[in-house]
Amino acid sequence: MEENKMEQKENGEKNWKREVFGWVKTIAFTAAAYFVITSTLIANAQVPTGSMENTIMPGSRIIINRLAYLTQEPQRGDVISFWYPDNPKENYLKRIIALPGETVEGKDGIIYINGKELEESYIKEVSYMDFGPYTVPEESYFVMGDNRNNSWDSRYWTSKFVTRDAIVGKAEFEYYPQWKWLGRDIDY
Repeated sequence: MEENKMEQKENGEKNWKREVFGWVKTIAFTAAAYFVITSTLIANAQVPTGSMENTIMPGSRIIINRLAYLTQEPQRGDVISFWYPDNPKENYLKRIIALPGETVEGKDGIIYINGKELEESYIKEVSYMDFGPYTVPEESYFVMGDNRNNSWDSRYWTSKFVTRDAIVGKAEFEYYPQWKWLGRDIDY
């Protein structure tokens, strides 16, 4: 009888230890997977400003695809996350307007790429501040916020262009406060 009680006690201790060890393994695996995914595949970001209104509102949560440009080049209209050229410790979110080798200019509220008007259905309001012309260097991009009158973007920076290696990834979708795809919405 006493042997039976001892055996039950030992089995109980073994089960308890196995259960704890199982939970530790699960938590460790989950933490490692989270680290790998967020440092190599995707980034989760909260938008702090209104510079991308009405496309992305302040406080929205978005997913950045870090692998988007492994097999393709960034395209006009892509919303990208990147390291701010004038202070590489700051991360920004803007839309690509002009591609490498193109000339971009703003006149009377219209953006011109190589002299041709850029149709932009996504902007909140037109900015009548003229800028350029600027020729975008190779491996670089000219970016602007969709809320043109409230966006600190390529028009104002000392270093006007975002280099290819400063791009963190492409903003793919918003998941909070609503689900919204952030695909390209641009005609040129």
